[in-house]
Amino acid sequence: MTTKICVIGLGYVGLPLARLFSTKYQTVGFDMNKVRVDALMAGHDATLEVADDLLQSAIDDGFVCTNDIEAIRDCNFYVVAVPTPVDADNNPDLTPLYAASETVGKVISKGDVVVYESTVYPGVTEDECIPVVERVSGLKLNVDFFAGYSPERINPGDKLHTVDKIKKVTSGSTPEVGRYVDEIYSSVITAGTHLAPTIKVAEAAKVIENSQRDINIAFVNELSKIFNRMGIDTQDVLEAAGTKWNFLPFRPGLVGGHCIGVDPYYLAQCAQRYGYNPEIILAGRRMNDGMGEYVANQVIKLMLKKGVQVLGANVLLLGFTFKENCPDVRNTKVVDIYRALAEYNLNITVCDPWAKAEIAKREYGIDLVNDIPASRFDAVIVAVAHNEFLELDISSLLADNHVLYDVKGICPKEIIDGRL
Repeated sequence: MTTKICVIGLGYVGLPLARLFSTKYQTVGFDMNKVRVDALMAGHDATLEVADDLLQSAIDDGFVCTNDIEAIRDCNFYVVAVPTPVDADNNPDLTPLYAASETVGKVISKGDVVVYESTVYPGVTEDECIPVVERVSGLKLNVDFFAGYSPERINPGDKLHTVDKIKKVTSGSTPEVGRYVDEIYSSVITAGTHLAPTIKVAEAAKVIENSQRDINIAFVNELSKIFNRMGIDTQDVLEAAGTKWNFLPFRPGLVGGHCIGVDPYYLAQCAQRYGYNPEIILAGRRMNDGMGEYVANQVIKLMLKKGVQVLGANVLLLGFTFKENCPDVRNTKVVDIYRALAEYNLNITVCDPWAKAEIAKREYGIDLVNDIPASRFDAVIVAVAHNEFLELDISSLLADNHVLYDVKGICPKEIIDGRL
């Protein structure tokens, strides 16, 4: 049987994967967003994860993106790569997964395989998603169709660790299907694969990856608060400690995005369902979720110490995306700095050459500019380490009496007033 792949969800995860699959298999990308589909078929990826020349080459070779469900009915290997966010109360929101599972249920046939890539807690694939597929299709798992789970490991904006260069965890609903899923992925993933014994093991492996990073960053964020009170530079401490061979090179900062800032809540809720309260995981989340407000408060304190008039001051926030050199503003924690500062009736300018102004306005109600302002500011906060900011003469943006706060540690130490 010839494998024909359909990737459902063409965002930061789905599109690079679909493009990669298309180098070996007939592949169709499916997304409900017609505007997104039309842009991709015109040869441009707004997320910048797939270069225009690569995308156009794939299209020329037969790769198709569509929002027409009939166009994916003849596929036999479905991959679900939709977002798994949290709601306003930080509870996992499985709505996109349910919708994608319904889509699969409408088109899946006997003998087909559906593989989930979305980050979930252990049990979601088999207990939440597959029952939807069964209900809509009328088919039965491991009798009429089969399932797998292969967690995404995309790092948005990273042009070195691309999807083919990141080792892939795979799994299947039966041992035989697991080997088949592993074979499909290993045929395009040059970094290799790891076949997990069960779907739940693969789900658990994914959700702890980012939880581990979250906890480690929370630790150094707490160190930053401690050393700040002691008048010690945290970056100097970490540099000194980093001379030991097994010291982990984590740095303090804002923890946003759709992975590290979200996945721990999935693991925490799963633990609570089993009657265990995950103290370290949730403590790390509380620490990291509070860093935006902490930065804002530190800036205000520095302004008061230097005699900079706070009320009506002109403040520049450099960067709004959740990480450098990436247009993704999902779950950005820079907005926490903005909102905390706004309580002091400041004139705040947000500049980000990568973010889309219309998205920032729609999602956060914040007016954003892409070009560096030709003004001088009473306070400047470097929130994101975009390449454009690395080359920027920040001193040209500073008023005579000013505060410069460096969240990312990219400015010369002698010109800053504070940093994490």
